[in-house]
Amino acid sequence: MTRAIVRGLCLAVLGCEAESTEPVFVYEGPPIPWDYAPFPELVEPASNVSTDAKIALGRLLFYDPVLGRDEKTACATCHSEQWGFSDGLALSVGVDGEGPTGPGREGPNVTPRNAPTLWNVAWKESLFWDGRSSMLELQALDPLNNELELDLPVKDAVERLRAIPAYVELFDEAFPDAGKPRVTGTNIAKALSAFERTFITNFAPYDQYVGGDEGALTEESKQGMVLFHQAGCSSCHVPPLFDSERFEARIATDDVGRFKVTGDEADRGKMRVPTLRNLRETGPYFHDGSTVALEEAVLREATRAAEQGEGQPLSEAQAALVSVFLRKALMSRANEPTRPDEVPSGLAVPLDGFRIPR
Repeated sequence: MTRAIVRGLCLAVLGCEAESTEPVFVYEGPPIPWDYAPFPELVEPASNVSTDAKIALGRLLFYDPVLGRDEKTACATCHSEQWGFSDGLALSVGVDGEGPTGPGREGPNVTPRNAPTLWNVAWKESLFWDGRSSMLELQALDPLNNELELDLPVKDAVERLRAIPAYVELFDEAFPDAGKPRVTGTNIAKALSAFERTFITNFAPYDQYVGGDEGALTEESKQGMVLFHQAGCSSCHVPPLFDSERFEARIATDDVGRFKVTGDEADRGKMRVPTLRNLRETGPYFHDGSTVALEEAVLREATRAAEQGEGQPLSEAQAALVSVFLRKALMSRANEPTRPDEVPSGLAVPLDGFRIPR
């Protein structure tokens, strides 16, 4: 792949004052309808620098139903790589559910919101639809304490893991500088977070295109990209991550959303803007999973944006072109993790239902 040429030019070359050394970056790749920005570098918290041992431990914990009260439900039940790190359901089914991950899974414990994707979660400054957590390490244990999700208090999860010699050894390897005992809630959160920071989608056709390979996007995708921008979508779903830290009220809902966190009436009904990366796999869409067809979701968003003076309305044909861009240009599974066949608890790794590749 031919890489984009991004050169740093001294402002003095452009006729500015000679003493200024602030660089100006010039994008020389194929045409894009917005200002170019490179895919960001991963920045980890100093308190949880990733290691191979920590990531390996986090991978096992993510797929091991030992963290579910029923010993059948794992993090991967609601955030499966086979379903875009969501689960293909409008609303997720947690502990005591029946059936594999995906449409058809049923159970008594249904979450009030759609499971958000974990792709590129490393760059999120606010997590959950209402943004109530500010970093992965704070978010990671929330599902254990939630009676609709894993429903296993952290202290009970710690006791279970400490009773499994293989996990005790893995925690020792992952946290050699931590005091004993090393199987703690804090270290569970750190290991899960380290693993989730590997969920990076940075090799989509769009990335190859802005890297200099003009043939990486079809003509339909290029047209859809321009329409995506003209409809105002890129103001919320900002490239290159195609998300933002904004909270918006886009659909009618009884869910108070961000208001529960801030207490500000202006935030009532607002939800965090989701990433559109790997959108092809993450439906149904919106916080309540109320829209199955991507074209319908695009039309709803474009219509709302146009009503608010944020972009031009789209016809059905134009929404279809935008959908082509989203489905094809932003899709990459290059960094998808490999699901373990076995986990240290000896419990069965949760299964996924059948899906037709698109």
